[in-house]
Amino acid sequence: MAKYLLLKHYRGAPASVNDVPMDQWTPEEISAHMQYMNDFAARLEKTGEFVDGQALAPEGTFVRYDGEGRPPVTDGPFAETKDLIAGWMVIDVDSYERAIELAGDLSAAPGAGGKPIHEWLEVRPFLACPPTITE
Repeated sequence: MAKYLLLKHYRGAPASVNDVPMDQWTPEEISAHMQYMNDFAARLEKTGEFVDGQALAPEGTFVRYDGEGRPPVTDGPFAETKDLIAGWMVIDVDSYERAIELAGDLSAAPGAGGKPIHEWLEVRPFLACPPTITE
């Protein structure tokens, strides 16, 4: 089995087919979307392929070390993660092809008007072992 991260983006990916920002959805549309996500996770729990998943709150801050005895730096010239990453799901599947299949299913979550979003999801494998250094 191999673990993959299914990463949901707010922006930074190509526009989805049903490209209506979630803050413009009705409460019913949001509920239907969240129910789809929960049902998808429950289906994968039954097959043993679900590891974890979370939606992310809109708040967030980039932080980096700024030297001994100095406070961390919390700003910079970059896009805020809160504007880019909506949430994630970790799956543990037999193959890359299965990870792609599941990402396609997850992309069909309903959005505005109850129609599938057809959103782009980033599929990234977990690093199974540290990279080897060749000289």
